[in-house]
Amino acid sequence: MKILIADAFDASLPGRLAPFGDVTGDMGKLPEAEVLLIRSKTKVTKEMLGGAPNLKLVIRGGVGLDNVDKEACKARGIEVMNTPKASSVAVAELAMALMLAVPNRLVEAHNGMKEGKFLKKELKRTELYQKTLGLLGIGLIGTEVAKRAKAFGMKVIAYDPFVLNHDVAQIKHSMDEVLKESDYLSIHTPLTDQTKGMLNRDAFAKMKKGVIIVNTGRGKVVAEQDLADALRSGQVGAYATDVWSSDPPPPDSPLLAAPNVLMTPHIGASSKENLLRIGDIVVEILEKRG
Repeated sequence: MKILIADAFDASLPGRLAPFGDVTGDMGKLPEAEVLLIRSKTKVTKEMLGGAPNLKLVIRGGVGLDNVDKEACKARGIEVMNTPKASSVAVAELAMALMLAVPNRLVEAHNGMKEGKFLKKELKRTELYQKTLGLLGIGLIGTEVAKRAKAFGMKVIAYDPFVLNHDVAQIKHSMDEVLKESDYLSIHTPLTDQTKGMLNRDAFAKMKKGVIIVNTGRGKVVAEQDLADALRSGQVGAYATDVWSSDPPPPDSPLLAAPNVLMTPHIGASSKENLLRIGDIVVEILEKRG
């Protein structure tokens, strides 16, 4: 079996996969590859598949498959799998870190100290306690966020068209209900034709003034220019994001210059523990295939 590791995984993975065949990270070996391992960087397009005549299996280490042309793979008889359970804790912890950083003014406080400014009186904090957290999407990651938010004493509500009842969150019948009631909004939807750009000017207008939005889901769910405008007007109080329309975002992304944006470079699934869990699942998949 020829295994090509196209993206960054834990350094131990090549050795763990060696018993299954020849393992390489050389993209020049794509024509020989039977198994392709990717994360977010590599895009499996119809054109790419044209250069992989022997490919039988694509495994994406992470949640979602929007960087894989599933129809093109299906047409070629190429199986596509991912590792959704592995990343839940890592992404949920980052979502909570972002959610805590904004009201606690951590970046401003840290930068002030580095600049010799002791901003004790200037920086006023707010608490998560008794605030309402709205979740758009409550699958594996959303559920882990809900559990952590409840531990902080937050009221947790959610909208997910595929979930009618939930043990942790109160399920709302429409997205508008969540938008209207949330002090904090955390995004955990997949990227589909229905969700692309769904947080736009109209959606922001329905939210509480000063709402804080956290996005560890998909960058393209947000209409960036509309969000930048809402941040400047104060309708949206802050936007904390780990995800972008592309990795990295284009230099002219309106969010890079918008006020009250806390940014991380798509590191949600990059914890050491998660990369090891992804490796465990990849090994399980290959073991089952014999």
